[in-house]
Order: sequence, then structure tokens, then C-alpha cells
Amino acid sequence: MAKQQRNMGREQYWRELVSAWRTSGLSVREFCSQRQVKEALFYSWRRQLQQRDARGAAKPAFVPVMIEPTMALVEVRCPSGHVITLPNANIETLRQLFAALAAEAPC
Repeated sequence: MAKQQRNMGREQYWRELVSAWRTSGLSVREFCSQRQVKEALFYSWRRQLQQRDARGAAKPAFVPVMIEPTMALVEVRCPSGHVITLPNANIETLRQLFAALAAEAPC
């Protein structure tokens, strides 16, 4: 059996109606009588909307994420097996390091 597509206009109408009932302070019977809406239909839509909202609440569209800065490391590995690790190395520090390595015998 094919799944019926939602009528978003109808769903929005019932969402607004249920919301109006909640703020009215009236019983469902009184509210439906004033709005000329069948009680059974009102209860059915209220239940459907609650179920849809409950299903939607389980799958948030966005998840909050905290990004914490990390310390960047520059690592130089020499053919001799020596490893030089510099935290947060800027370009000047790297120039000095490579100049020193170039002036000496290969590490």
C-alpha cells in the first residue's frame, strides 16, 4: 500500500486549531462546539500531531558542536631518525630551524 503524502495546508490548519484550543482555556467539547469542529476529528488530529512531533524530536536537524582550539604541531623528521617537534611554529621559527639544519651536517 502506497504511503499517502501529507497535506501540509491541512496539517497547518490543525496545528493552529490545537494551539488556539490550548490558549482558549476551554474544554475540547466547548472549543469544538464554538468552532463547529467534530470532537472525534479534533482528538484524532491532536494525537497525530503529537506523534509526528515526537518522531521529529528524536531526530534533530542540527546537533550542537563545541570546537576547541588545538595546538598545531610542526614535526621535522631527519633521515638519521631524529624528530624535531615544534608547537605552534611560526614562519620565522621554521626559517631559523631549516637554516640551522642546512648549515650543519645532515641530521
